[in-house]
Parts: sequence; structure tokens; C-alpha cells
Amino acid sequence: MKRLEGKIALVTGGASVPGLGSATAIRFAQEGAQVYVTDRDLDGAEKVAQSIRDAGGQATALAHDVTSEADWDRVIAAIDAADGALDVVVNNAGIAVLGEFDKVTTADWLKQNDVNLNSVFQGTQRAFVMMRRPGADGRPRGGSIINISSVAGLIGVPGCAAYAASKGGVRLFSKVVALEGAADGIRCNTVHPGMIATNIQGVALEDNAANYDAVMALVPMGYMGAPEDIANMNLFLASDEARYVTGAEFVVDGGMTAR
Repeated sequence: MKRLEGKIALVTGGASVPGLGSATAIRFAQEGAQVYVTDRDLDGAEKVAQSIRDAGGQATALAHDVTSEADWDRVIAAIDAADGALDVVVNNAGIAVLGEFDKVTTADWLKQNDVNLNSVFQGTQRAFVMMRRPGADGRPRGGSIINISSVAGLIGVPGCAAYAASKGGVRLFSKVVALEGAADGIRCNTVHPGMIATNIQGVALEDNAANYDAVMALVPMGYMGAPEDIANMNLFLASDEARYVTGAEFVVDGGMTAR
């Protein structure tokens, strides 16, 4: 259907396979977007971009440490120089610092929030500026900002104190962005994955093994979702089908938070 035909999209944290970022980048390209895949792992991001190009899509890989303001400025400048516009941003890059609350160090806490929350602020702010630029009709071009949160940003999950704080912050920050951008056609929503079969979930199993079985028992469907389940939700929010959707949260969790 080419639901993103003509749109310029940036997806952070796109190197990991299987991962939410790589799946989203691939799905966007399948629907006609020109995709920028960014990650600290440039080789991994390039492999994802090459797979998109091999399938007939458009993709460019860029090295990107999302905790670095200088890197954000460089990435946005590169997109601006090449295309002069940015229609969709998926702030996906993140890490999971897990463990019992009384064992979380201040360094752990700060690192978790730097990667998962501060980077979302930096990326959203820069995208906001580009999306406010006037289009051909003289009005702001607008766009869609999709910030990846988590079910841990909605409910308490044992062993996820620092992670939950960062993801809860993403949720409420995004609602403010939605209010401030609405008049200019800038939409901002959050997506809240549950238990999804990605590389980061493997790390979560190791770091939070004591609570892993208990968390999985909370999923009514009884199995992990696939990265494509999140990619398809991101696709909807990136497309014009979601033109009246902003400031909302979309839970993709197999029913986990319905209890």
C-alpha cells in the first residue's frame, strides 16, 4: 500500500537483530519511507540498511550515540542536508538496567535515564524544530514522533526500578510534547511493548532471572510477541491513518496490563 510513500524517517537503535528498531526500519521501508537507521554499532546499522536496499527500499545507516548532543546535531544536520525534511522519528534506542531496587547504584540509575529518557528529550526536541518548518503551503510541515516506552512505564514490574522510572518519564514527557505540537501538526505518541522476543529481552532474562517467570506468568496470551508486532504499531502511528492521534499510549503486550 506504500503507506509511508515520500516520508523521511529516522529510527534510532536500529542495529540489533532481532530488535524493535531494525524491525521498524524494515517495515517503514517496505511501506515506501526513506529510512535513516542509526546506532552506536555502525556496522550493525549498515547491515540492516543494506538488507533494506537489497529488498528494493531506501535506507542510510549513521553512527549515533543517542546520549551525545553532538551526535544528535550531526545526525539531524546530515538528514537536513540530504533531504531538507524529517517526517517521522522513532526514539527507540534504549538499555535495560535491571535488578532489585536496593542493589541499583547511582551510576546505574543515571546511565539508565541518560540512555532511555534524556536521549528521547534530545531527539524529540530536534525533530520538533524540523517539523515546525513551513512546507510548500507556508504552514508547518508537521510530523509524527513515536517514543518507545514499555509496560514498565505503566505498571510496577519487580526488578525494574530504574528502567521503569525512565520509561514512565518518556510517557508523560511525550504527552506534553503532543500538547505543544498539536497546533503545528506535530503528533507525539508512546508505544509500550510487553514481553517481546528481542536481544534486549535476552539480557533482561539474565539480569532479572529471579522475577522473569513471574513476569511471564502475567501475559494472558502465554508467549512473547515478535518485533514485527511493535513495528506494525509504529507503522500505523507514522502513517497518515493516525493523523488525529496524538498524546496517546499504545500498549502491545499480549494482555499483560489488562489485569
